[in-house]
Amino acid sequence: MFQFIVRRIIQLIPVLLGVSIIVFSLMHLTPGNPAQIIAGESAPKETIEQIENRLGLNDPIPVQYFNFVKDAVMLDFGSSWRTSLPVSQELWPKFWVTFELAVYSTIFSVFLGLIAGIISAVRQYSFADVGIMLVALFGLSMPNFWFGLMLMQWFSIKLGWLPPTGWGSPEQVILPVITLGTMGAAVVARMTRSSMLDVISQDYIRTARAKGLKERVVIYRHALKNALIPVVTVIGLQFGSLLAGAVLTESVFAINGMGKLIIDRILARDFPVVQAAVLIIAVVFVFVNLIVDISYKFLNKRIDMD
Repeated sequence: MFQFIVRRIIQLIPVLLGVSIIVFSLMHLTPGNPAQIIAGESAPKETIEQIENRLGLNDPIPVQYFNFVKDAVMLDFGSSWRTSLPVSQELWPKFWVTFELAVYSTIFSVFLGLIAGIISAVRQYSFADVGIMLVALFGLSMPNFWFGLMLMQWFSIKLGWLPPTGWGSPEQVILPVITLGTMGAAVVARMTRSSMLDVISQDYIRTARAKGLKERVVIYRHALKNALIPVVTVIGLQFGSLLAGAVLTESVFAINGMGKLIIDRILARDFPVVQAAVLIIAVVFVFVNLIVDISYKFLNKRIDMD
């Protein structure tokens, strides 16, 4: 197990280097001069040149990338070009908001998706199965921002039960979590159903039933545990998607998280903040998938991690 973890961590290095190259390249290929944006449209040329020298924009591109990677390895992302505040001070409060939103949405999607998938598999081709799959199809098809606006229209404006915007109180958490977690719940439900149907048809499940075990024991102790491996894989991917794709939900509910921060700083050409934000999301994503890989051993003892 230890050797597997070390090997996987080493394998993450080229992945993170690739992410750093992509985000660095995209930011520098984006039209617009950051120094011009900082100084203003009517700023004299001398002022713009001074800002470019101060920010290191006149250095060769390879030198700028090397400095970015070197500082990132030391967990020093510099200062924001827009506010002059340390990047870490800009990022961490926003990151924890988005991280909480992704975690709560994942919990919601796993809870709802597992229950729906199990019911659908156990009652295959029944009215419940067809209904759950239709709802899951709806959850996969609808845009998050539209669903969020509909929830806001009904539960905030018409009924007045929940606040329409913000983040922090339990009431403010409900609508964004439902909005972001519904698509994940649909994916988990479909994968759980498919995996459970495959496991239920195995010989050892029929043997367990022939021994007189209760159906609940057969389903939850024998079938579900062996059906969880593909489901856990999907959950890991879903968490990464929720963490990286929360920008629309944050915009709809006016949540001051990483998504809104990244969009604002891309428009402002604030390279240090955008590069650090994307790199942090990538790090969290790859480590979540490492945890998913490790969980396989606990779900199935026959898997050889080494």
